[in-house]
Amino acid sequence: MGILVAALGTAMVTALAVPAAGAPEPDRAGGDGMLAAVQRHLGLTEDQARSRLAAEKQASTTNLELRKQLGDDYAGGWLKGDTLVVGVTNAEAAGSVREGGAEPRLVERSVAELDAVQDTLDANRDAVPAGVASWYVDVTTNTVVVNTRSVAAGERFVLASGVDRDAVRVVRSTESPRPLIDVVGGNPYYIGSGSRCSVGFSVNGGFVTAGHCGRTGASTSQPNGQFAGSSFPGNDYAWVRVGSGNTMVGAVNNYAGGRVAVGGSQDAAVGSTVCRSGSTTGWHCGTIQARNTSVTYPQGTVSGLIRTTVCAEPGDSGGSLLAGNQAQGVTSGGSGNCRSGGTTYFQPVNEILQAYNLTLITNGDEPPPGGGDCQEEADLSGSGNLGSGQSGYQPNGSYYRSTGSGTHTGCLDGPSGADFDLYLQKWNGYNWANVASSTSPNADETLSYNGTAGYYRYRVHAYSGSGQYTLDMTNP
Repeated sequence: MGILVAALGTAMVTALAVPAAGAPEPDRAGGDGMLAAVQRHLGLTEDQARSRLAAEKQASTTNLELRKQLGDDYAGGWLKGDTLVVGVTNAEAAGSVREGGAEPRLVERSVAELDAVQDTLDANRDAVPAGVASWYVDVTTNTVVVNTRSVAAGERFVLASGVDRDAVRVVRSTESPRPLIDVVGGNPYYIGSGSRCSVGFSVNGGFVTAGHCGRTGASTSQPNGQFAGSSFPGNDYAWVRVGSGNTMVGAVNNYAGGRVAVGGSQDAAVGSTVCRSGSTTGWHCGTIQARNTSVTYPQGTVSGLIRTTVCAEPGDSGGSLLAGNQAQGVTSGGSGNCRSGGTTYFQPVNEILQAYNLTLITNGDEPPPGGGDCQEEADLSGSGNLGSGQSGYQPNGSYYRSTGSGTHTGCLDGPSGADFDLYLQKWNGYNWANVASSTSPNADETLSYNGTAGYYRYRVHAYSGSGQYTLDMTNP
């Protein structure tokens, strides 16, 4: 699939960025640097900040698991204090939410239905009236919110789109979003004759950043490189291929003398605490208000953004957004500033990674060795590199033949912080049919299946996050 948002790899890349002797070690827990910033910006004690971050990490995992379990009945998850609330469209699903440790909320529309409304508005992006600033799926109210300086303009936009009016809330807003192009977020880099933006996350061969920072083919300095791909408006993502001599590091500058190591790119729930790194204003924190937001800039509409309460200013564009140690996105634009506060939007990193088939650099480490904690003596083994939403087939993109009945086992070792799923498929004479699966909300999966003779293959699916994986297989 082709969406490329560097999952989990917010790294500050500078020219010839070999860590100097005595440089601070990355904060691999997402901890001290983020803890101090959360305390400072959200007015919490250290114990309160630790408790909040731990609860939000667990809530994001639970939310992901329930989203997969509930399917079409899922209507979004969000945090209310330390409590994860999950919307459902029928009472039976509410019981599953309670069993999963969350609080159910019975609502009218599923996330799929709200996304369909969002998609319809997006399809009308070329006819957005003046004054309409943004629109997004608001799971907390089970509606799509349209923010506009003119309510009449917002109503015209909704009417012209032909969506269900009851599913939309038109809200008066003073937002005037613009791309934050002037300065750098994360560590700075420079485009062409001197404009500046921020590094988002390190990926194989370079880094991801905002699309409005430069067109495909534009040159960069500090580090030296070239925009290998760029999309804006519609999207706001790009990736820069850097020249030799630069070192990609899976970490983000916390502007307090240290780094926060990137551990992955698992999406955080609405309401989660996030922190942003940018070269103009440094390190600032806030919360996620919504995902899948569409924003109208003077240059056109960008869809699929993360809406937050984090402040930012021109020059922070392209910089890193983290939830704990998980990469969330790169800075796109917004309203306000870091003196009076504001609203800032971020291009999701997993989409960028998928679009350009990139791999997020995590923790500054090499890809995991083959095998991991899996089978010590496997009959077959394979490896691959997947972007979020992509699938790979093993062994080696093909299949194997089992000549007798017996047990097939698969042991998947995926990238930290991601959610990879494993399926065993058998050829039934017409197509490949799933005969066993392991789909926990984790990177690593194991499955075992008693089968008859025939042709088999494994499908590895990157449900969320991206990176290298290895698969060990045994067969009768």
